[in-house]
Amino acid sequence: MSDVPSIGAFAIVPSNDLEAATPFWERLGFNRTGGTDEYIIMEGWGCEVHLTQAGPGEWQVPDKHNPFGIFIRTPDVVAIAARADDLIIRPGGLLRHREWGLYEVGIAGPDGLLVRIGWPSALMD
Repeated sequence: MSDVPSIGAFAIVPSNDLEAATPFWERLGFNRTGGTDEYIIMEGWGCEVHLTQAGPGEWQVPDKHNPFGIFIRTPDVVAIAARADDLIIRPGGLLRHREWGLYEVGIAGPDGLLVRIGWPSALMD
C-alpha cells in the first residue's frame, strides 16, 4: 500500500472462508497489500477491497441469496471479465451496455457475493 492513501470508499467483505476468498480476488487482478490473518487488504484496478473472516454464526448466507454486492468502477471491464469468464452470471450478467448507461458484467463471488464491474458506456472505446 502506498504511503499516501487515495480518497474514496471501499467495501469490507465478510467471508466464511477467508483463505478461499483471497484467490478469487487475486484472479480478478487484485493483490494483497496489507492486513492480518483475519483481515486482508487487497488492491487492484485503482480499487481497494478489504476482506474479513466472519466468526462462527456471524455470517450466514441463505441458499442462493446474498443481499450484498460490490461494484468495481473501472475502464478495464473487458480485461477483468476475461479473467473470470466461467464465473460470469448468465444470462443476465453478460458483458454489455445497460440501459442505465453502464458497460458492465456480473460475476459470482465467494459466499454468493455479486461482483459487478462497469464503466460509463459513453466513455468506452
